[in-house]
Amino acid sequence: MPNRYSSFEIETVLVKLRFHITSQKGSHKKYKTDTGLICILPANRKEIPVGTFRSILKQMQISNEEFKDLLNSK
Repeated sequence: MPNRYSSFEIETVLVKLRFHITSQKGSHKKYKTDTGLICILPANRKEIPVGTFRSILKQMQISNEEFKDLLNSK
């Protein structure tokens, strides 16, 4: 079974990739980079479903391995 990550863990990686919050609508936060990449993240979730996590990775334009490396780096 694949790892499931929380919104907080994903947000940590987004910040490392220089995404910043541009808006929030309901329980979803919108992050954007200076280059124009946009990522939508469900806020305050203990576990993000696998399909949603894959979609977030596509929006961030990184692989699962790159995500793990960024999450575990200081």
